[in-house]
Amino acid sequence: MPRPIARDHGEKRDRILSQAARVFAKDGYDRASMAQVAKACGISKAAIYHYHASKEDLLFDILDTHLRGLRDRLDNLPEASQPRVRLSNIISEILTAYEGADDAHRLQMGSFEVLPTHRQIELKNLQKDIVQRMARTIADLSHRLMEDPSAQRRTAMAVFGMLNWYFMWGGPSAADRTAYAETVTTLTLDGLSGL
Repeated sequence: MPRPIARDHGEKRDRILSQAARVFAKDGYDRASMAQVAKACGISKAAIYHYHASKEDLLFDILDTHLRGLRDRLDNLPEASQPRVRLSNIISEILTAYEGADDAHRLQMGSFEVLPTHRQIELKNLQKDIVQRMARTIADLSHRLMEDPSAQRRTAMAVFGMLNWYFMWGGPSAADRTAYAETVTTLTLDGLSGL
């Protein structure tokens, strides 16, 4: 008879994901061990294997949870009628989602290649959904971009270039993130003349 799922299953899983992301980001996925993750979590290695069959499964779960969470947050944003407000809301939501996720974000940028191709594809599809959401919103602000999907993608990726490195230097407060979101929105829509 299978063991029932513990009431705190989700909390334990989230703690494992958070601590594993920290260990993998700090020591490097290839060098970090499941024993280190277990120690960081304050649980046995066997307990980790109850949640994840392998180190690779754990890495995939970290990245999948991070990207799926971001995509879902964007999908659940109320649709603003004005495109500028919609872009500002998306940028703010992305920066808010990145808060506290620096380790998962580092892994996203540097550990895809260790996963098998089918898992990389699954994660890249999530990234693609997120980028397309940004690209569509930007296209709504520019008639020229509406006609050019390549330019939409380039512009969306330029915006993500401004957002994805914020964790390296930006302030930790909500006010800092809000101010930066407005700066990115203004740069995207108005260029330097808008600042």
